[in-house]
Amino acid sequence: MKIGIIGAGNIGSTLARRLAALGHEVSVANSRGPETLRDLAAQTGAKATSVAEAASNKDVVVVTIPEKNVPELPKDLFEGAGDAVVVDTGNYYPQQRDGRINDIEQGMTESRWVAEQLGRPVIKAFNNIYAQHLLDDGRPAGTPGRIALPVAGDDDAAKAVVMQLIDELGFDPIDAGTLDDSWRQQPGSPVYTTDLDADGVRHALTQANPERSAEWRATSSSPGTFTDPR
Repeated sequence: MKIGIIGAGNIGSTLARRLAALGHEVSVANSRGPETLRDLAAQTGAKATSVAEAASNKDVVVVTIPEKNVPELPKDLFEGAGDAVVVDTGNYYPQQRDGRINDIEQGMTESRWVAEQLGRPVIKAFNNIYAQHLLDDGRPAGTPGRIALPVAGDDDAAKAVVMQLIDELGFDPIDAGTLDDSWRQQPGSPVYTTDLDADGVRHALTQANPERSAEWRATSSSPGTFTDPR
């Protein structure tokens, strides 16, 4: 598949590396321009491109940037994207990075908010696993204890595409419901960064609480940093 990745942080660079190794045609972009991605391109076999090129004429486009930066993407970014499946890997970290996003604070799921900013439906995936585990811990299908990853979205065909990629990467994909159900995999939920197997993920999704805990809400002094959250 032709896959564009917007964002070259921990998850973005890991997906570029893994998906290119699987034989997909991967383009990767960041806000600073393709010249800053030459080393990543050389290491992974992905093509360094502009953000617009990463979204154009692709089967899948992965948006993996800080939540606070999503509104800064070009408003017409997906006008030439056709039927591309758009994947949101993001998480809202108000105290550590993003500051207050009122709609999310008032109960909107993180990926529903992202979809509204992009003007495009999204599939929520890859947000609940550490990048290093995504890089190192994939296993063949049927392996006992194989890590499972939840996938939420409103389009079953688009979800199926993402779930196929997750299986190729060595993880069990679990249908986690609609995008409005994706709060079950947001930070603070039982499935977040816990590396559960398929049965464990299914159970954890049922145990999630829709109320965002104080740790994951903005404060009057947000944001701080990941080492000094506020």
